[in-house]
Amino acid sequence: MGDEIETWDLWYPGPGATGLPFARARLKAGDAGDRLLVHAAPQVLQVTVRDQAGTPVASGEKLERHQPGPMSFLVRRGAIVTLEDGWPTERDLGRVVILPGGEAGILKSWWNADDRKEWRWQVEFYNQNRA
Repeated sequence: MGDEIETWDLWYPGPGATGLPFARARLKAGDAGDRLLVHAAPQVLQVTVRDQAGTPVASGEKLERHQPGPMSFLVRRGAIVTLEDGWPTERDLGRVVILPGGEAGILKSWWNADDRKEWRWQVEFYNQNRA
């Protein structure tokens, strides 16, 4: 892990003949850790994590959301990826957030109203173009 790049491929298996891509994010394995956030995930996801060589190293199929909300957690335990419903808390600041389409950033701040009908958040993005 560490500086090795992983590709997190999130697929929406429901629509169309074979489903639709939801997000493909390239992350440093150390940044992804064992828990990350997904914004606006569809009701069902299929997730495949690949190493730099393209070899699958973790996956999860038919990962279903059971609660409404703007965020879901992808939790990686070895080669298994699961989905957990939930709302970010202070301890989630600094986690990777994958957005629809695959852009990934770091959650810098989060607030939500007690009734969960309003929220505000900040994400930091960083890119580089070095070989």
